[in-house]
Amino acid sequence: MTEDVRQEQKINWYPGHMAKARRELQEQLKRCDAVVELCDARIPRSSRNPILRGMAAGRSRVLVLGKSDLADPAETAKWLKVYAAEGCICLDADISRKGKKILDAVNAAARDAVERAAQRGIRKTVRAVVVGVPNVGKSTLINQLSGGKQAQVGDRPGVTKNNHWIRVSPYLELLDTPGLLWPRLDDPRCARRLAYTSAIRDEVVDTFALAQDLLADLMELVPERVGERFRVKDLTLRGQELLEAVCLGRGFLLKGGVPDLDRCCAAVLDEYRAGKLGRITLEPCGTEGWENGQE
Repeated sequence: MTEDVRQEQKINWYPGHMAKARRELQEQLKRCDAVVELCDARIPRSSRNPILRGMAAGRSRVLVLGKSDLADPAETAKWLKVYAAEGCICLDADISRKGKKILDAVNAAARDAVERAAQRGIRKTVRAVVVGVPNVGKSTLINQLSGGKQAQVGDRPGVTKNNHWIRVSPYLELLDTPGLLWPRLDDPRCARRLAYTSAIRDEVVDTFALAQDLLADLMELVPERVGERFRVKDLTLRGQELLEAVCLGRGFLLKGGVPDLDRCCAAVLDEYRAGKLGRITLEPCGTEGWENGQE
């Protein structure tokens, strides 16, 4: 058996525009009645920005597990219970495709503010800010809720550049915000998982090491799917040997039969992100001490 040696890399990405976005978000939060936090159901803990939780402290929150069509539904249900126990209104974006449950949750979160305004004879317009890490689907969710394509979307981080208010109904507005990471990604496990899911751009990471690490994680969770998808027979392989086996199995070969590792790494990352290995939760609930909300 080949020893599983991680290609640890220091992934740290906090460009200047994120510092600006953080300052602007802090100002907008002062004017909002509720916060809708979107996290990635495949990595429900790593995709929750601790800075956002601090900034939104004391405000009514709705937590939506996005991209749940790519995650294990049984694990998503477990995570919803964990976060509901923390005091959030929690929803799975996949089972709320028509958006009504999410809209109802936003209105419920802002009910106190609406009732206070009603006591003064005011029909209040609820304003909620939608936050989350890059490429988690904030703009897609807003378009789903508003019934249109008012928010710009793309399958890469950094599409939304500025705060943008979108009217969903006569008395509800949502603020689409740029994806926000935190200044230091000290936990390499968390950083890797953010990179796996494109919350961190491939251009700023070592994709050769990232693909090896992703395969190693998948081999722990779903080794048979990896073997079937990439036509690998020896499920004990790890690291570059596993990448080379994928090249052979999929025919990613250069002249002279040399493994095309660049093509292989791109395929591993792209096919995982597209859900071609099935619905996988990389952070199963109840592991690593997270069942009790530990960081």
